[in-house]
Amino acid sequence: MAILRIEGGRRLGGTVEVDGNKNSALPLLAACLLTDEACVLHNMPRIGDVEVMARLLEDLGATVDGVGTRTVTVRSTTLGKDEPDRALVGRLRGSVLLMGPLLARRGRAALAPPGGDFPARRTISTHLEALRALGAHETKAAGHALEAPDGLKPASIFLEEASVTGTETALLAAAGTPGLTKLRHAATEPHVADLCQFLGNMGAEITGTGSPTITIEGRSRLRGAEYTLPGDYIEAGSWGVVAAVTGGEVEVRGTRAEDMEVIAATLRRMQVRCSFDANRFLVEPSTPVAARRITTGLWPAFPSDLVSLVTVLATQASGQTLLHDWMYELRLFALEQLSAMRADLFLCDPHRIIVTGPTKLRGRLLDSRDLRSGMALIAAALAADGESRIAPVETVERGYARLVENLKRLGALVERVDDRRRLK
Repeated sequence: MAILRIEGGRRLGGTVEVDGNKNSALPLLAACLLTDEACVLHNMPRIGDVEVMARLLEDLGATVDGVGTRTVTVRSTTLGKDEPDRALVGRLRGSVLLMGPLLARRGRAALAPPGGDFPARRTISTHLEALRALGAHETKAAGHALEAPDGLKPASIFLEEASVTGTETALLAAAGTPGLTKLRHAATEPHVADLCQFLGNMGAEITGTGSPTITIEGRSRLRGAEYTLPGDYIEAGSWGVVAAVTGGEVEVRGTRAEDMEVIAATLRRMQVRCSFDANRFLVEPSTPVAARRITTGLWPAFPSDLVSLVTVLATQASGQTLLHDWMYELRLFALEQLSAMRADLFLCDPHRIIVTGPTKLRGRLLDSRDLRSGMALIAAALAADGESRIAPVETVERGYARLVENLKRLGALVERVDDRRRLK
């Protein structure tokens, strides 16, 4: 376990470039299991979650080349098993995305309970409902086990919630199922659209991409394909908040304007000076003010993945802000640690927190309990007086490529320490 030591109170500035969208990378890797031909993915994020997913594919029999680089090639010529490694599944919630391709390709999928952030509170009921609608039925086995010995069948599916990974699970299974499947109440996030486009490149006919109703003409045999991932807008927004809380100026490259518009709208409500174009997101020195109320929602509403970071920004904004994340119960709890940094917080319930600012934060020992709140605590430490220590930093590195390198590039005084004893 590594610790990130941060000396705060410095105004950061400079340029960073984001890798491809983490939330697109995992379903696209899973889609590579649907064909026995080679698939090539460009602009892949060099992060821990991609490494774990690659190891899961290899465990199933695929060959994966280029992990740790921006170009990854997957060949799933033969899949030797339908039960992914339990230990790896326990590290990655995105492992649930393997169920659809395994059912389509092998007629069976057995999955241990997926891990990741808040595994006990994030069910996969929507995913299972979609697979059952396509003809899979559950069997008696530990975890989640389904089979379709006669193959999946096309269907009309209504999702009870517009779950992103639930939608992706249905898309993956339907693409490998001959016939016409209609998916209603689908998620519309950009990474869902990326999966639709990649599956289209593989030979499935998909209409309605980006809308709540998607129609999939599946194929019994899909071909290999290439795809270039767009930049990660959540990572870009994170670096924008880092600039805003430190009073600095940061230019983020590799973004898409249509993705950044949602984030910029909320930052501008807080009077953060920001602009964006086809490949750039710029945050300039600002004096933030409270936004009164910020509520997360389904795309194109403000994304839940950034609510922790904007909570930190609210500690540096003049006035009172209510932040409401209705999607996840435990995400805001991790931010209670800000109180020990002298932030003025009131946690109303598991979904709502009131922040009054501005407050000069003080450095301390911090616990990165999940990916997004971990990055938020790093932002708080950068704005604080004195030294902070955040552990384990690997939690944040699951989703942020070259984290320490980028922090140093922006002028932060940080050190990654791999052994606790060296901190004494």
